[in-house]
Amino acid sequence: MNYNEEKIKYYLKNILSISSPTGYTNKIMDYIKEELHMLNAYYVTTNKGAVVVTIKGKNDNYQRTLSAHVDTLGAMVKGINSTGTLALTPLGGFMMNSIEGENCTIETIEGKTFTGTIQTQKPSVHISGDDARGLKRTPENMEVVLDEKVSSKEDVEKLGIDVGDFICFDTRTRFTEKGFIKTRHLDDKASVAILLYTIKYLIENNIELPYTTNFFISNYEEVGHGACYIPERTKEFVSVDMGAPGLDQNSSEYSVCICAKDSSGPYDLDLRKKLTHLSKENNIDYKIDTYPHYGSDASAAVRAGWDIKTALIGPGVFASHAYERTHMDSVLATIDLVLNYCKSE
Repeated sequence: MNYNEEKIKYYLKNILSISSPTGYTNKIMDYIKEELHMLNAYYVTTNKGAVVVTIKGKNDNYQRTLSAHVDTLGAMVKGINSTGTLALTPLGGFMMNSIEGENCTIETIEGKTFTGTIQTQKPSVHISGDDARGLKRTPENMEVVLDEKVSSKEDVEKLGIDVGDFICFDTRTRFTEKGFIKTRHLDDKASVAILLYTIKYLIENNIELPYTTNFFISNYEEVGHGACYIPERTKEFVSVDMGAPGLDQNSSEYSVCICAKDSSGPYDLDLRKKLTHLSKENNIDYKIDTYPHYGSDASAAVRAGWDIKTALIGPGVFASHAYERTHMDSVLATIDLVLNYCKSE
């Protein structure tokens, strides 16, 4: 099938441009709703703020739900240091060295924004020498240096910054001529763009689906409870998240990745077979893999007690939870599998 790559990139660029660390996703959800309004897509908003789009199919009793999550890694102000820097506490699981030297934005509860840089407490080898090199990259040894003329806790408090304010990492998004996408938060904004494009494709092409299909845009996946509530008639739940290429892994940045097992255990075998067969029948480049340190919204739904068959697929994202990379081939392969799954009996 032919897909509009520019529209996919348009969605992804817009989604990546809106900061949404877990717990602070209202702005990006507003954007998602605006796009859905333009598509005349039917959706509801859950009490926790997730968005659920529903496209009716022939069978309304046996429903399918696909999920992707807008919430990302980030941090929160833990305290204000006497020197006028900010102590931080992580949101989500990442290596602290992956954010060292990163530019960031602090968004206060009153809606003010301030910029800064995340550094260690010993950022200069000219001053600290080997102590700077050997300092453990832990939250306790990191701080945000504000782009403000402040030198005390009182100076910072006068700006309106307080404990609990969100710290959003700059994404440094790059789309290269060779098809690579380099940015933070491809986990899972790439898949949100994929589902948004899928909804657009199904509606604009008047595709009749065999089963009513829901698209669950989750906002608390990074902290484990994004999909604890799902549409009640769901029988099959496919989390569209990411594959994780790396050392000794089978995943690829150029394929759709199908997860057989992660830290929550194996995914449903029948559903995995179906997705594998669809990939073969439609000449979709795919890889099957297992991930030892991974969970998904499908995992959350099962833990919440839902009696569903689950699967996990997504584009291959290199250096996950750091400065990530994928390729348009992987994004397109994932769209192809998602659409073929939606249309399949």
